[in-house]
Amino acid sequence: MPCGSSESGKLGWRDRVAIAAAQAVAGIREGQGMTDFVLVPGAGGDSFGWHRVLPILQASGARAVAVDLPATDEAAGIAEYADAVVSEARGLDDIVLVAHSMGTYASVVAAERLNARALIFVAGMIPAPGETAGAWWAGSGQTAAQRANDVAEGRDPDQFDEQESFWHDVPLDIVAKFVARGPRPQAQRPFDDTWSATRWQTLPIAVVAAEHDRLFPLPFMRRLSRERLGVEPALVRSGHWPSLAAPGELARTLLKIGSEPLHGPSYG
Repeated sequence: MPCGSSESGKLGWRDRVAIAAAQAVAGIREGQGMTDFVLVPGAGGDSFGWHRVLPILQASGARAVAVDLPATDEAAGIAEYADAVVSEARGLDDIVLVAHSMGTYASVVAAERLNARALIFVAGMIPAPGETAGAWWAGSGQTAAQRANDVAEGRDPDQFDEQESFWHDVPLDIVAKFVARGPRPQAQRPFDDTWSATRWQTLPIAVVAAEHDRLFPLPFMRRLSRERLGVEPALVRSGHWPSLAAPGELARTLLKIGSEPLHGPSYG
């Protein structure tokens, strides 16, 4: 069962304010059918990463579901991840796939089998056609970009710190809830899997970049968005987990993107 339903009845004042703002943004779609958002998590595959955004989108009038990926299963690859996305999207019509970080790989493969009208990559790994998730880090330039950003901001680039890289702007109570759910070690196979999906290259794709992302620094994301998709990213004021650190701002951004005409990427 997707995360979020049990949390939606326990919204804090920030989320209630965000819901009101999201409802106002959703008003620009008055008289139109609302978007069906399918929220795909990144590495670790836990839909909890979307639990603060999910009720805001739903309260705005949109339909939204969050996917759990079989990330801890060493036998599960990109095809099985796509299966999970397709299964969760069953019964939805006006589908926009929203993928965080590594979740972009599951979403582009799932797009082969879904009647999706668009994709939104949130602090996402923007793949080149057929590029494996393992090859992406060097191929995209991420490794060098993160190292340069760490040095510029005074962090040791040779010492990975999960708190500093991922959680530095996420509220402590949310981090505690995430940790309490137990470890979800990401299996290696999806990084090695080859894939040949092509339909996604014909779909409109939007990019949401996080201004304070330490894993995918903003200059890197701007360059990658322009080079690989020919689009300028929308910005949210957060680190790598905008869905946990800035759920209201991200929800408003998703609703705005979902309401506007989108153009296809620059792939041939």
